[in-house]
Amino acid sequence: MTISAATKKMFKEGDYVVYPAHGVGRIVGHEVQSIGDIEVQLVVVSFEKDRMILRLPLSKAKTAGLRPLSTSEDMKQALQMLSVRTKTRRVMWSRRAQEYEAKINSGDPKSIAEVIRDLYRATTQSDQSYSERQIYQAALERFVRELAAVEQIDETSATQKLEGFLKAA
Repeated sequence: MTISAATKKMFKEGDYVVYPAHGVGRIVGHEVQSIGDIEVQLVVVSFEKDRMILRLPLSKAKTAGLRPLSTSEDMKQALQMLSVRTKTRRVMWSRRAQEYEAKINSGDPKSIAEVIRDLYRATTQSDQSYSERQIYQAALERFVRELAAVEQIDETSATQKLEGFLKAA
């Protein structure tokens, strides 16, 4: 069995994609593997930062959340969310931490921007717990990687752009 042309068009080799649990990766190829009597079409995604290769059955790609990069407009809207201030919720940290983790793992840039906005602390107010810093860093890395890929800039420039929005708020 060979990989169909429609499949190759949907996830083209060299394209960047977002896999919610790991962030931005690049499609490095397509494979067909035989498991018993069944042949399975796989998309192969490389996550360079994590030094990881993901082989995902194409039939499960959509349900697993594999998607193309966000558009520039989507990223612009997500960046604008950073400057909207919200009230601090009086919910236990463990509950908020679960909600933040779910938002990060959703892969949605707007949800990730909400986590960054809620957990951002200016250098003058460093009263974050270890777990808050960990979740903040995870959200920041995930968002910056996608922003860098969408705008075709390096991660340092993307981080500076994001911090500019946070400081302006």
